[in-house]
Amino acid sequence: MKILHITTQEKWKEAKDKGHYDHDSIASEGFIHCSSPEQVLKVANNLYQGQGNLLLLLIDEDKVNAKVIWEDLYNLNELYPHIYGVLNLEAVINTYDFKPLANGLFQLPAALKGE
Repeated sequence: MKILHITTQEKWKEAKDKGHYDHDSIASEGFIHCSSPEQVLKVANNLYQGQGNLLLLLIDEDKVNAKVIWEDLYNLNELYPHIYGVLNLEAVINTYDFKPLANGLFQLPAALKGE
């Protein structure tokens, strides 16, 4: 299954330099937040509205070395994928610039609409 993670251009460059991707949420919550393609716009529009310089990481869940658990930690009645550890770069199969529209909201990149 393909899952998505929203990050910044800087964090992705840092990950490529280090050879793996990590996120502050690993230290604070124990995992990296991800979404399904159907969930990512809700997350983006709630947490990142109007923010530029973002990237979407398209991740092949089967290639992630760390444990991926789908869970509803915040009682949203919806399971979200969480990566419990650093993300190995080989699991990232593509990246997409993720810029908000003029109204500050996001839309799914055309290349992902079939995912």
